[in-house]
Amino acid sequence: MNYQAMTNAGIAAELGNRLERLRLEHNMTQTTLAEEIGITPKSYRQLIAGAGKLENVIAALRALNCLGQLDNFLPEPPTSPLEQLRLQGKQRQRARTRHYSIPDEAAADGIKEPNATSLGLDW
Repeated sequence: MNYQAMTNAGIAAELGNRLERLRLEHNMTQTTLAEEIGITPKSYRQLIAGAGKLENVIAALRALNCLGQLDNFLPEPPTSPLEQLRLQGKQRQRARTRHYSIPDEAAADGIKEPNATSLGLDW
């Protein structure tokens, strides 16, 4: 389907038609689906005509157990190869053990080395 040649209202109406076909595949009446979504049957008819809120479309997909269709509708954009390379360098390669040794300058300034009590350990 050539969405570029369609108007926004035309695309919304096409999505409404597809939602209506999903409802029929699940053998639900418009009234039943509208009640499950929490809207009136008139609002549902507006929804399938392309004049509804996106939140109601999502609720309808949830009621029809078709939320997975949202990944087809608007897939997660892929990370660019350059971004992947930049992030790859920031991955942890190994664990590090911290040593709490005091340099000679800190000892001269009167800074104490942490012990079990000062760290909140009770053993």
